[in-house]
Amino acid sequence: QVQLVESGGGLVQAGGSLRLSCASSGNIFIINTMGWYRQAPGKQREWVARITRSGSTTYPKSVKGRFTISRDNAKNTVYLQMTSLKPDDTAVYLCNAESLSLRQYWGQGTQVTVSL
Repeated sequence: QVQLVESGGGLVQAGGSLRLSCASSGNIFIINTMGWYRQAPGKQREWVARITRSGSTTYPKSVKGRFTISRDNAKNTVYLQMTSLKPDDTAVYLCNAESLSLRQYWGQGTQVTVSL
């Protein structure tokens, strides 16, 4: 089993920045890829960033250039640096880990609210 705990969410004005953290514990050696998703009320869950074990990163167009995912293997932590935030970025942000066998693990989520 893998446990994921997010932190760092909060309220920020449009144009501001936030950094989210996701600490992993448990059977972490089975983790292959980690990522961040978000879900706004009434909307489908949306992928926002992914980082592989080797450090390769990918982003959807909606956040590319504004969000940066990184990982600190020594701390078993993945970060999401978010800049130039917009009200449309308001959502619950969830950390995801995918194992080598493609099993998915999820954190509880952290709320990000961007005000005008």
